[in-house]
Amino acid sequence: MAADRNDNGLNKHNNSSTEVGGNSSPTLRRLLKRRWTDMWKGNPPGPILLLIGLFVALVMSVPIIYVIFQSFAAGADSWLRLLGGRIPQLLWNTISLTAAVTTAALLIGVSLAWIVVRTDVPGKGLWQWMMALPLVIPPYVGAVTYIIVFGPSGWARDLWEASFMYSVFGDYPFSIYSFFGVFMTMTLFTYPYVFLIASASLRKMNRNFEEVARSQGMTTAQIFFKVNLPLLRPAIGAGAILISLYVLSDFGAIAMLRYVTFTAAIYYQRAGFDIPSASVLSLVLIVLTIIILWIESYTRRKNKFYQTTNTYKAPDTLKLGKWKPFAFMYVFSVFGIAVILPIFVLVYWTVIGAEVGAIDTDFFGYAWNSILVSGMAALLCMVLALPIIYLKSRHPSPVSTVIDKLSYSGYALPGVIVALGMIFIFNNHIPALYNTFYLIAIAFVIRFLPQAMQAGEASLSLVSPRMDEAARSLGYPAWKVMFKVILPSIAPGVLAGGALVFVSAIKELPATLMLRPPGFDTLAVRVYYEASESFYHQAAPGALLIVLVSIIPLHYLLKKY
Repeated sequence: MAADRNDNGLNKHNNSSTEVGGNSSPTLRRLLKRRWTDMWKGNPPGPILLLIGLFVALVMSVPIIYVIFQSFAAGADSWLRLLGGRIPQLLWNTISLTAAVTTAALLIGVSLAWIVVRTDVPGKGLWQWMMALPLVIPPYVGAVTYIIVFGPSGWARDLWEASFMYSVFGDYPFSIYSFFGVFMTMTLFTYPYVFLIASASLRKMNRNFEEVARSQGMTTAQIFFKVNLPLLRPAIGAGAILISLYVLSDFGAIAMLRYVTFTAAIYYQRAGFDIPSASVLSLVLIVLTIIILWIESYTRRKNKFYQTTNTYKAPDTLKLGKWKPFAFMYVFSVFGIAVILPIFVLVYWTVIGAEVGAIDTDFFGYAWNSILVSGMAALLCMVLALPIIYLKSRHPSPVSTVIDKLSYSGYALPGVIVALGMIFIFNNHIPALYNTFYLIAIAFVIRFLPQAMQAGEASLSLVSPRMDEAARSLGYPAWKVMFKVILPSIAPGVLAGGALVFVSAIKELPATLMLRPPGFDTLAVRVYYEASESFYHQAAPGALLIVLVSIIPLHYLLKKY
């Protein structure tokens, strides 16, 4: 009897334990589900949308992670050898050039924006878009034209020796293959970044602040430095970060003018099959890029300037008076050197090239290759940008924020580093795609996806989330809402982003040089090689075509700013 009672007690205890265990699992599931929902602020995405976003973020970040891994695996010998002499010199070359170009471009861009937007300079309406035209000329194309004009066998040298200058001052003094040559070239083709952003800020400034300052007895110069310049600091900071990152990432103009920075050194190490050294240099450049991004973010947090008045008055147009001719000559001089001179040189050599048959079937083949990989990249970017921007806008959470930030990783780094990561991954793990033009298109996606994201995000911000809710209430799944409801509404922005990607890709040089399969040349590659061999009649037609195609994003930027 006692044994039976014990057995019954044991059975009751076991049943009770099973009951508790059975209830704990649903309770845990409910807890996890509630935390998951809370993390997405009550609106979690569908699993397909989330998986696509995670996949895109992984693809965008893996090449960079792989390069970092390879650099740490390079070994102490590679690090010590490069730290002993190579890296300090490259740091000096890169940082000094970046600082000089950024400073000069800021001065030129802000001064031009002030003259064009705020004064009565002659031709004011035309200058507002003409001063942005250097953006359509890739710096390596500009470098080619300046070599033709200012190089050792250039037009300027011939003119110098044929004039009295030679007898008075001696040999031609200017060397385009110098720090100053690189500095001049990079400055003239990057100042529009500051000009566009500063012009937009100047047009939005409130005249009330200037009137108060003027009532206190301030002169126009004092008002500029104490009122306008502080309000321009966000625009100046944005322009500075764009220019700095561009100089850090540029390879074409640097290589054409025989100046060695980190990007050029990485390319040459890779060309010499010294992968460990290329990885080490890439890591240093990544760190340098992160430092610049951190400095910009820190200064932006520390310095905030707002216009806090309830009334708005458009800024006055200032009279230049006796300074009008000097202002006009300054604006025209910059435009002449940065736009008229390069375009004239390209047209001149294109005509010569056409006369001797340079525009042949090979030329059209290079053009088709450029269109093929750039068009493929543009289409992929438009498709992949949609889930990322939809997650960020409609499903905000730490997860969607991380996905968004990782999607920008390739854009903040030079094409040479992205290409190096692609080589590591596809050569070792996906050899079927290695040495194919698909690899170039994928690299373009990693580099330029954020351009499509920015354009699409701007359009999506104008679409009310209530449209999504209405579609879901009719039984539409999330993917159908995005393609049937959202996409038609934001199609213009998505297409504008695709156009930006297309033109950026058609100009991209280092990634194409490093990843192209044998016999697959694009216009950018042929311009680089032909100009390096001084076959200017062969290089000019392709360069001119790149410039003409690049007018597309300029139109988009001018509409935006």
